[in-house]
Amino acid sequence: MVNDINIKVVLASRPKGYPQECDFKIVESKIAAVGEGELLLKILWLSLDPYMRGRMNDMRSYAPSVVLGEPMVGGAVARVIESRSPMYKVGDIVEGNLGWQSYAISDGLGLRKVDESLAPLQTSLGVLGMPGLTAYFGFLDICKPIPGDTVVISAASGAVGQVVGQIAKIMGCNVVGTAGTDAKVNFIVEELGFDAGINYKTENISDALDAYCPDGVDVYFDNVGGDVTDAVLARINTWARIAICGQISQYNLKEPDMSPRNLSILTRSQAKMEGFLVFNYENRYEQGRNRLARWIKQGKIIYKESVTEGLENAPSTFIGMLKGHNFGKTLIKVSRSP
Repeated sequence: MVNDINIKVVLASRPKGYPQECDFKIVESKIAAVGEGELLLKILWLSLDPYMRGRMNDMRSYAPSVVLGEPMVGGAVARVIESRSPMYKVGDIVEGNLGWQSYAISDGLGLRKVDESLAPLQTSLGVLGMPGLTAYFGFLDICKPIPGDTVVISAASGAVGQVVGQIAKIMGCNVVGTAGTDAKVNFIVEELGFDAGINYKTENISDALDAYCPDGVDVYFDNVGGDVTDAVLARINTWARIAICGQISQYNLKEPDMSPRNLSILTRSQAKMEGFLVFNYENRYEQGRNRLARWIKQGKIIYKESVTEGLENAPSTFIGMLKGHNFGKTLIKVSRSP
């Protein structure tokens, strides 16, 4: 082994509002010996995702909170560098929830061998990973698009939103996305093929929705919540379908936001609003991954990544992502050598 030191980014304190770099701590420890049935993994790529903010809180959720002093949770792509398990051999590339660290010991359970022929390795954390599958199942299974539907997507240039929008175009929908900068709006319209984009920071969101959705909204894929969602809900059509994927506008509030208050609209419009977790579709992951890979090879889906080198930069990159500084899927390149 070239290096017997494992670098970890651990949770040092639970943040109030937006995380600060002091809420994280970088620690070094000796890599443990590989036991019978175990693997030693060298982390190559680390995924940074908004859901991680919720795991920093000590509160009831769909997954356990990160324990203080333990590495932050997160999906990663790694190479097997030592194996005492029949499940994987040295040199295999795997993906799993390995956390913010440079090496990991694993029993192999919960890992997936990455098909290197589909696309670059890091896409198994993005367009062919959890974000892409979230977009695929959340949109197709919950929103059930119909050709001609008007679809609105919040955080449309993000890892999930950009895939939702392109699937919606493949399905024959009229697609409108919201984003926080003119560059992001230009990207979703000019490169991804959205029909329109709205800069929610500089435009009046209600006026813009009226202009781009004159006949109302049939499908809303929500990654944001807050004022954007309130404005969209006021314009939903009868039998509208609304997928609640994320609420990033709410994650860093010190006090809970009481909106939306206009849920009576759901009764009037006979609309369906449904929250979901992609993990419930685990038995269909390969179906979704293969279809997404086919669309990529056909040029029907493109993707944008925001890559930062160095595990030590994960805290600042994560904080920046929560503030909208990222552009596309946020990744940390942990190791330069595969």
